[in-house]
Amino acid sequence: MSDRSAIEWTDATWNPIRGCSKVSPGCAHCYAQTFAERFRGVPGHPFEQGFDLRLVPEKLSQPLSWRRPRRIFVNSMSDLFHEDVPSDYIASVGAVMHQASWHTFQVLTKRHDRMKHLLAGELRWMSDLVNVWYGVSVENRAHGLGRLDTLRTTPAVVRFASMEPLLEDLGHIDLTGIHWVIAGGESGPHARRLEEAWVVAIERQCNRRGVPFFFKQWGGVHKHSTGRVLNGRTYDDFPVTPNDTDRLP
Repeated sequence: MSDRSAIEWTDATWNPIRGCSKVSPGCAHCYAQTFAERFRGVPGHPFEQGFDLRLVPEKLSQPLSWRRPRRIFVNSMSDLFHEDVPSDYIASVGAVMHQASWHTFQVLTKRHDRMKHLLAGELRWMSDLVNVWYGVSVENRAHGLGRLDTLRTTPAVVRFASMEPLLEDLGHIDLTGIHWVIAGGESGPHARRLEEAWVVAIERQCNRRGVPFFFKQWGGVHKHSTGRVLNGRTYDDFPVTPNDTDRLP
């Protein structure tokens, strides 16, 4: 909700929607819900209604006031393609992303079917936006790999997978049509374990396919102490797009 973010793979967060609902095991210990529910009932607080889904139209124009180009995580506290978000409101978000063409917008969803349906149909114009990346969460084989299959056939300029929290070995991953992969462990007091071998297997597959790989964190109860070093180094790769040429070394 600010033009700065502690999330390693983005620069800022933008939340024209607040709140969500759980759909798969990756949601079990949702950081956004934990944060939002702390403020339920606090008069005047942005999360006075806790994690109940609601539209926040007064935040729609926020990125237009940020003049320095940023990578912006869209709805870090929600899901743009949630079934209760009207398609015309999603179009309003898309219109701002189109207008704020100097930014790169990162849209991450667990509602892969709805995203594909809209981007291939009613909101086809949003799939052509060169400054918008569309991604899905991939936490395990049963739920995540199906999302990845759908993403591959979703029209988009840049497609990415966020394998966080990574809950098991994913085995062989079809990276056809995927332009970026993030991996990481769960953090917080109830964090589920992350095995190094699971991450190494993903990194090797990305390396073989030439897919940029970003390792976010080992996670755990104290994520800052476990860090984000893998194989003796950090992995900070991003896809290179027209909006990112100014970020190249």
